[in-house]
Amino acid sequence: MSKTNTIWTASSRQSVLDGLAGASSLHILVLGDLMVDQYLLGKVDRISPEAPVPVLNASERDRRPGGAANVALNLRALGCDVSIAGLVGEDDHGRHLIAQLGMEGMDTRGILTSDTRPTTVKTRIMSAGQHLMRVDEEADADLETAESARMLEGIRHCLDAETVHAILIEDYDKGALSPAVIDGVLAESEKRNIPVTVDPKFRHFDLYRGVALFKPNLKELKEGLGLHWEPGDRKARTQGIAEGLEQLESQLRPDAILLTLSEDGVRIRHGGQDDHHPAHPREILDVSGAGDTVIAVATVLLAQGVSPSDLAAAANLAGGLVCEKPGVVPIHPADLVREIEHLPLHA
Repeated sequence: MSKTNTIWTASSRQSVLDGLAGASSLHILVLGDLMVDQYLLGKVDRISPEAPVPVLNASERDRRPGGAANVALNLRALGCDVSIAGLVGEDDHGRHLIAQLGMEGMDTRGILTSDTRPTTVKTRIMSAGQHLMRVDEEADADLETAESARMLEGIRHCLDAETVHAILIEDYDKGALSPAVIDGVLAESEKRNIPVTVDPKFRHFDLYRGVALFKPNLKELKEGLGLHWEPGDRKARTQGIAEGLEQLESQLRPDAILLTLSEDGVRIRHGGQDDHHPAHPREILDVSGAGDTVIAVATVLLAQGVSPSDLAAAANLAGGLVCEKPGVVPIHPADLVREIEHLPLHA
C-alpha cells in the first residue's frame, strides 16, 4: 500500500533547495536517442479539394532539441555541466542539432554521425495552438556491432575526460541504445562507481538491472511487464500498479523506482517503501517533454544525495510546470524554486 505525501517538512524542502542550488557542481553524462522536435506552424482556412483534409498555410518552422537532447537541455538549465552521447545522421538536421547543443555549452564529442540512418525528426504540424498531425522520420533498428563499438568508445572517452557524477540514460527505442551499448555502459558505471538513472521504453526494459533510479511511466510499466486491467477500473489499476512495482523491484533490483502517472502524479518505491505524490492543479497546455524534465530533476537531486521521496516530490512539481508551456521546453529553475518555497509545510 502506498502512502500519500502532499506536505513537506521544512528539512525536506531545504534538502531539495540545497540540491538544486548545488547543480552547478555536477557533471552529468546523458546518453540515448537524440531527436529533433520540429514545429510547422501556420493558418488553416480551407479544406483541400483533393481530399477532406485541412490545408495549412505554413508561416513558421521551428527546430528544437528533443529526446535525450531535451533532457540535456533541462540539465543545462538547472546549471549542470553536460556531456552528451548518441547518434545522428549525416544530414542537415543532425548538423543543426549538434550545433544547437554546442551553443548551449555541452560537450558533444560523444555524438556519432551515421551515413546509414537519418536523424530522428518528429514534425508537429500546428495551427492556432492545435496539433493537426505529427510526422515521424526515423530508423529504429538497434545499432549494428560496429556502430555499438563506436558508441561505447565515445562514451568511455566522455567518462575519461571529466569527473562524471551521474549517467542519465534516455531510451526512446530508436536504436542508439543497443543491448551491447547498454551492457557496456552499466559495466563502466559499476567499475567507476557512477550512479545511473534510466528513462526506459519497452524494447530493452529488462536490461537495466541494478541502476540507481528507474523511471518508467504507466504505459511503459504495463507494456514492459505485460500488465492488464480494464480502462476505468480504478481498483484493478491500483492493485496492478502495486504488483507491477513489486515485480519490477524483484526483477531489476534498482535502488529506486520512480513511476510517473500523468494527472495522478508520481509514485516512488525504495527500500520497501512506496510513496505517492499527487499532481498539483494546473492549466495544461502541452505534456510533451514532461518526462524529460522529471528524469533530469530527479537525477540532479539523486546525485546531490536528496532522499528518494523528496526528489520524487520535486520532480513531480517540475514535470507539471513544463506542461504549462507550449511545445517541448526545458524547466526554468526559478519557477521550480518559487513553487517549492511556497509549498505548505508540516508543522
